[in-house]
Amino acid sequence: MVKQRKYDTKKNDAGKEFRINRAEARKITASTEYETCNEQLSPFGGLLSLFKFLDLVKFDEIFKNAYREPSRKPKLGHRLMVIGILMLLFIGFNRIWHFTYIRLDAMLCGFFRLTKLPVASTFWRYMDSLGINQANSFVIIMRVLRERVWQLCGLVYPRIQISIDTTVETLYGNQQGGRKGHNTKNRGKKGYRPVLCFIDETREYLLGKLRRGDTMGGKETAAFITKIKFQLPGCVKKVLLKADGEFFSWQSVNASIKCGFDFIIANKGSAPPFDPKKWYRPRKRQDIEYNSCTYTPGGWGRECRFVAMRIPKEIKTASGIPVQCELFEDDRYTYRLFCTSLCGEAHKVIAEYDKRADVENLVGEAKREGLDAIPSSKFKNNYAFFQIVMLAYNIWRYLKMLAQISSQANTEKSGTAAGGLGMKGIMDNTIRIARLKLLVIAGKVVRNSNRDKVKFSIHDSRTFGLLNFLKYLDQKRSEKISWVANSCLKQSFVV
Repeated sequence: MVKQRKYDTKKNDAGKEFRINRAEARKITASTEYETCNEQLSPFGGLLSLFKFLDLVKFDEIFKNAYREPSRKPKLGHRLMVIGILMLLFIGFNRIWHFTYIRLDAMLCGFFRLTKLPVASTFWRYMDSLGINQANSFVIIMRVLRERVWQLCGLVYPRIQISIDTTVETLYGNQQGGRKGHNTKNRGKKGYRPVLCFIDETREYLLGKLRRGDTMGGKETAAFITKIKFQLPGCVKKVLLKADGEFFSWQSVNASIKCGFDFIIANKGSAPPFDPKKWYRPRKRQDIEYNSCTYTPGGWGRECRFVAMRIPKEIKTASGIPVQCELFEDDRYTYRLFCTSLCGEAHKVIAEYDKRADVENLVGEAKREGLDAIPSSKFKNNYAFFQIVMLAYNIWRYLKMLAQISSQANTEKSGTAAGGLGMKGIMDNTIRIARLKLLVIAGKVVRNSNRDKVKFSIHDSRTFGLLNFLKYLDQKRSEKISWVANSCLKQSFVV
């Protein structure tokens, strides 16, 4: 028997695809009912990308070969204790006692395979056992991670620029190593004076150390420059160092020459004799003039090139009142002097140095991520915590790089900008903004077919970009990658 129907009842599959605005409008008022549920929820669903990243770069293997274990033997093991502190910083908490707020988080407890994390004092006691040796181990771990992430991203820089800067961490207690020094915001207070250097091309942390609160001397700056070459990836052949006046000394210049680095260092305390006839203006409409000369400061072993920039001072006068001119010509200008190994025109050399201004933003971002948090009164503990903070900072840099690449790959594959929805421009975002795009995404941990699974809401506009990123990481994890050999895994040097 054949039944005839006037309409087609064929199911329409088009409505089952991903749609952002699929939900109905909700009505939430002051009288809205509320209750609890027995499902495991987490505000940090993006931690799954961190777990996949650590597995992709074989972090366990790196940690096992590079980490020098302290005397304390925790029940969870050294690797999980360090990863626990890293995750705390990765989430955005920079105090050890902040573990109180994430002890029952479903994602973290699932990674550690515990119903709840140990109390905060457990992590603090482990932090109290760390010292200089563990800090050096974290530097080696960052060196290997840099090699592997550059290999994953296809980054090959034969020449890089490194910006070095020092900052001040004000102390409000009796911490070891605190000194009264250059502290413009809190004059007269003790502090630490850490030094950091960043790679301009990738904006990642290369090397640094926590220091006492006094100014760096020539021997210390020379030793720091010498250690930079141990942290460079194998593809790098040439380096341009850019540093402020604190690195101006013959020891620093000599160390840069021996390492084969080009350098531009701000001049402090030297007065090279510039030829008054050689001042020139590259732009006729501007009063800024440039000059260069070769000069041997007192105590230096060889002559070096100095470039200068002079800017006319603004003379503010009341109307109708004559002002006496300066007696000497040098008093009419503001000078900027630099010592360099580059042989280009003076204004181009100074323009190259001015790109170093971005390092102030990177240092400020690192301080907000945890450098300002001083966990202990012991200098050795603070020294190790400094390197852990910078390791978490670099991991964020690497995740942003991989997320940007996955976004571009999805866009090219789909042919539309929707393929990289949520991750567009993430490389240019600060860590705080990237944390909103990549980490603080609600997730629900469920158990299905005897397997744990993380579910994300289809009503969140960030979910589609996160899922594409997770698929990209899974694809990379399934590939057989022959990592570049890293001889530094067995190295141990004092930073």
